[in-house]
Amino acid sequence: MKKRVILLLSVTALVASCKEGAKQTENPLMQKFETPFQAPPFDKIKLADYKPAFEEGMKQHKAEIEAIVNNPEAPTFENTIVAFDQSGKLLNRTSAIFFNLCEAVTSDDMLALAMEISPAVTAHGDEINMNPKLFARIKTLYDKKESLGLDPLALRTLEKYYDDFVRGGANLNDEDKAKMMKINGELAKLSLQYGNNLLKETNAFTLVIDDAKDLEGLPDNAIASAAAEAKNRGMEGKWVFTVQKPSMLPFLTYAKKRDLREKLYKGYYMRANNDNANDNKAVLAQMVNLRTEKAKLLGFDTYAAYVIDVNMAKTPEAVHAFLERVWTPALKVAKQELAEMQKIANKEGMREKLESWDWWYYAEKLRKQKYDLDESEMMPYLKLENVRDGMFEVANKLYGITLEKRTDIPLYHPEVETYEVKDVDGSSLGILYLDYFTRASKSAGAWMTEFRHYTKENGKEEMPLVSVVYNFSPAVGDAPVLLTWDDTETMFHEFGHALHGFFTRGDYQRIAGTIPHDMVELPSQVMENWASEPEVLKMYAKHYQTGEPMPDALIKKIQESGHFNQGFATVEYVAASLLDMDWYSQTEPQQFDVNAFEKASMDKYGLIKEILPRYRSTYFSHIFDGGYSAGYYVYLWAEVLDADAFQAFKASGDIYNKELAAKFRKYILSEGGYDDPMGQYVKFRGQQPSEEPLLMKRGLK
Repeated sequence: MKKRVILLLSVTALVASCKEGAKQTENPLMQKFETPFQAPPFDKIKLADYKPAFEEGMKQHKAEIEAIVNNPEAPTFENTIVAFDQSGKLLNRTSAIFFNLCEAVTSDDMLALAMEISPAVTAHGDEINMNPKLFARIKTLYDKKESLGLDPLALRTLEKYYDDFVRGGANLNDEDKAKMMKINGELAKLSLQYGNNLLKETNAFTLVIDDAKDLEGLPDNAIASAAAEAKNRGMEGKWVFTVQKPSMLPFLTYAKKRDLREKLYKGYYMRANNDNANDNKAVLAQMVNLRTEKAKLLGFDTYAAYVIDVNMAKTPEAVHAFLERVWTPALKVAKQELAEMQKIANKEGMREKLESWDWWYYAEKLRKQKYDLDESEMMPYLKLENVRDGMFEVANKLYGITLEKRTDIPLYHPEVETYEVKDVDGSSLGILYLDYFTRASKSAGAWMTEFRHYTKENGKEEMPLVSVVYNFSPAVGDAPVLLTWDDTETMFHEFGHALHGFFTRGDYQRIAGTIPHDMVELPSQVMENWASEPEVLKMYAKHYQTGEPMPDALIKKIQESGHFNQGFATVEYVAASLLDMDWYSQTEPQQFDVNAFEKASMDKYGLIKEILPRYRSTYFSHIFDGGYSAGYYVYLWAEVLDADAFQAFKASGDIYNKELAAKFRKYILSEGGYDDPMGQYVKFRGQQPSEEPLLMKRGLK
C-alpha cells in the first residue's frame, strides 16, 4: 500500500512529503529522547517544534483510534480497552511538556501558541470521546462485563472508561454533541485567557518605596529582597514589593505604614478586576455559563452536581453540609481572634476598626503577645536546602527511598535541580525536578506536575518524571534562602504529591494513580504533619550561621502556637470553597454582575468584612483555569483524611512506623485507583476516618 501511494504522488508532492519527513526527524519532540532516563531534551526543543509535534501526535492518535474501530474482530478487552489505554503516546508526551512549561516558563509567544493549540487538542479529544463506533465497542464490552472473566483491575478499567465516555458526551445525539464540542472549545480558550490575564495583572502591580522610613518594621531579609527586586527593574536605591506572596506577606505582616499595607493588599485583591484589558469578570462569567450548559446537556442540574458525582462526596449537598459543619465553629473563633487584635490596635492608639489589610500585621502582634513567637525568629532555622534535605530524610525513614542529585539531566530553566529517586532496593523510581523561585514567566502558587507518568506496557515499566514548582523569594547576594513556616509546609506538601507520582503502579493508565479529586490532596497534606513534629524539626531546622538545631524552647513555642490564627485560616479557605460551590450551583446560564454575586454569596454565609475569601473570583485560578471547578473544597475534605491518617502514626508511638507507611504506600499511593476510594482508605487505616482529628488540629473543638 505504501509503495502504491508514493507512485501516485506528483513530483512536487513527493518533494514536499520528503521535506516534511525531514522536519519530523529533526524535531526533537518526535524522536526518541537520547538523554538520561529519556528525559525531555529541553536544551534542544524550540518553540517552533511544538505545533508540528502536536499535529503529528493528533494524526497518529487518530490512526490508532481508526485501527480500533475498524478492527473486523469482535470487541475484546485487549483489542479495544488495552489498545485505547495505550494510544496517543506522542500527543500525551508533547502536551505534558508544552502545557507544563506554559505555567513555569511562559512567554507571550508561548501563550499565543497555546491559544492556537489548546482548542485543537480539545476538539481532538472531543472527537474521540464522541466517536460512536469507539463507544459502541466499549459499550458492548461494558454490557457483558460480568461474563468476560476479567480480573478486578481490568474490570475497573473498563468501567472507568465507559463512565468517561458517557461523561464526555458519547450518549448525546449529534446536535448535542456539536454543542458540547463548541462549549469545550470555547472553555479551552477562555481558560487560557483567564490565566494569561491574571499573570499580566500579577506582574503589573508594584509598590515602589523610595523613602527608607516607609520600611519601618520590616525584617532585613524582606528589605534586601525588595532592594534586589528594585535593582532588577532598573530602580537601584529604591525598594519594590510585588503581589507575589513571598514579597507581599512580609510587608503585610511587619510594615508599620498602614496606608502602604492597604495599597499593596488592594493591589493583590483587585487583580483582574480593574475594568482594563486584563479584566477577568466577563471571562469567568462566560465560563460559568458554559459549564452550566455542559452539565445540563449531560443530564445534571448543575455543574457542581456533574463534578462531584464521581468524587467521594457524591453530591453538592454533602459538600455544603461538610463545609458548614466547619464554617460555624471557625467563624466563631475568627471573631474571637478579631476582638483580641482590635484590643491590641486600640491600645496602640488606633481608633478605626480593623480592615482586611490589617489582619496579618495584628495577628503577628497577637502571636508575639500570646506565644512570644514571631516569624523572623523561625526563619534563620529554615534554610531552603536544610528543609529540602529534611523532607528527603522523612521519606527515607518512612519508605526507605533515597534521592541522589543529578547534573546530567537537561533543564528547562537554570535554577531547576534534578534528583534521581531510588527505592530501598536501589532500583530507580524516576526523576524529580525542583523549581524553587518566583519569576515573571511563572504562574503564582505551587504545584506538582509530571513530564511523564508511570506507565506499564507489555510488562515493561517506564518510570515517571515528576516536577515540583514553588514560588519562593530567590537569594539576595551571598545570603541563603530562608523560608517562612508557610513555605516550609508548602515544600512538604508538594513533595507529598511527588511521592504519589513516584509510587503509582498499575497495568492500565486509566487507573494507575487516579484517585477522586477530593482524595487527591491526601498524599500531599499528610506530609505537612511531619514538618512540625519536634523530632523532625530537630533533624532539619538548623541555624544557617551556626548549624545549631532549633532549640527546644522555640520548638515548644511552635507546638503551642499550632492553633494560632486558625479561625482566620479556616474561614478564608471555607469562604472560597463556598464561593466556588455557589458559582457552579447555577441551574441556568444568566447575566452576572460578578462583584455583586460574590458579595451576595459571602453575605449569605455571614463572612465578616475583615476577612476576604482566600481567592476572589477574578484571581481564583483553582476553579477557573486550574482544574478545581466545584472542587476547591477538596483540600479540607482531604484534611479529614490526612489528620486521621497521621493520628494512626501518632497513636502507634512511632511517627515513622514502617508497617503503617508500607500500608499507606500500597493502598493509597500505589494502588489508590484500584478500588472504591473509601475502601482503599479503610484497607490502610482499618476504619473509616473521623472528623474529630481535623477539628482538634485546627483548634475548632
